[in-house]
Amino acid sequence: MKKVSDYNGKNVLVLGMAKSGYAAAMLLKKLGANVTVNDKKPLEENPLAQSLNEQGVHVVCGHHPYSLLDGTELIVKNPGIPYSNPLLEEARKQGISIITEVELAYRISEAPFVGITGSNGKTTTTTLVFEMLQEGKKHPVIAGNIGTVACEVAQEAKPDEIVVTELSSFQLMGIETFQPQIAVLLNLFEAHLDYHGTKEEYGRAKANIFKNQTASDYSVINADDSDVMDLSKLSSGQKIYFSTTKLIEDGACIQNDSLYFRGEKVADVADIALPGKHNLENILAAMSVAKLAGVSNEAIIHVLKTFTGVKHRLQYITTIQNRKFYNDSKATNILATQKALSAFTQPVVLLAGGLDRGNEFDELLPYLHHVKALVTFGQTAPKLMRTAKEAGMKEVKRVDNVEQAVQEAYALSQEGDVILLSPACASWDQFKTFEDRGDMFIQAVHKLV
Repeated sequence: MKKVSDYNGKNVLVLGMAKSGYAAAMLLKKLGANVTVNDKKPLEENPLAQSLNEQGVHVVCGHHPYSLLDGTELIVKNPGIPYSNPLLEEARKQGISIITEVELAYRISEAPFVGITGSNGKTTTTTLVFEMLQEGKKHPVIAGNIGTVACEVAQEAKPDEIVVTELSSFQLMGIETFQPQIAVLLNLFEAHLDYHGTKEEYGRAKANIFKNQTASDYSVINADDSDVMDLSKLSSGQKIYFSTTKLIEDGACIQNDSLYFRGEKVADVADIALPGKHNLENILAAMSVAKLAGVSNEAIIHVLKTFTGVKHRLQYITTIQNRKFYNDSKATNILATQKALSAFTQPVVLLAGGLDRGNEFDELLPYLHHVKALVTFGQTAPKLMRTAKEAGMKEVKRVDNVEQAVQEAYALSQEGDVILLSPACASWDQFKTFEDRGDMFIQAVHKLV
């Protein structure tokens, strides 16, 4: 960790608990800041806040009084708290700087960062980058939305290591100096509009990943996504494009069933163990990062041959009576479910539903031709039922939860079918996280046995 004196004696408010808030508070305390932590959950229901309280950190729980801003010089906010929060609106009026935890991590890290964002494929790409760098002996550590909280990792990261971070739009809205040596923008799809308001605002938040890059940095850009190409104009880094459809001379592409980087053949498409055509974009992006970091083709090929995916992202669970079960709980928007459905040619029984963010599901219609049945749950169940019936689907069932959905899907299936959980919605109507939703699916599948 860098020797940083900027926070010594500084009055810092950490807004929102969870793992990132706890880690930020502990780091700031170590740096000599006067830390106050504020969380909406009452203290008696808040074990993390209780722990901080016991360690001498000032904790205010249960409400957000404006008096917290008195003397405050910096706010480190939980990414999930919108800027429309009245306390934050007042802080902005007062000119108080508001950052997210990843900015704090960057400021104290001795190691360089790779930052990866996009609407879909972040976790898969981040994991692929980590695996390729590790196989290439580049000493990566993984942080952000995947793995450990960034400021915990950054404290321990050495100068010869690389911090590989998966970054959300929420996190990127709260950066000031964050400057990844390599930034990746995978794609942009209309998502999180309940937070950002418009797709344009969402895109601008994603583009913050390029905000501080200079000509000595690299920006890895999806040449097949027009929105990404427009946002890449904001980058001052060296632009490295990737495409599954075009020939890219100074970047990554597919030619003659092989993967190429800057005109050099790196691997054969046949080497890839990860299912789904949509994953070719993630692979090209990860390969670009690995090559820029000096990883050998042999190391990349080894990862491509052995990497079969991450938990909750098109994760193969098991086969029961010749029916294959896949967990794609991380599919929290329509684009992710489109890509999951495109990965299969066999008949699919689809499990979908969740938080209603106001959108319809008409964009799924072209992808439902091989979906023989829908089992739906959660707030969006009526909308998904309408879409399925418009697609001419004969079997459409509504249930209360994921466990019931698994039982119903199995009853509707036949040998040779795929039973796929790919909700096309966030999980927060019934679950704390998409991981909880996926774990319930896995448990329910194993109960069938």
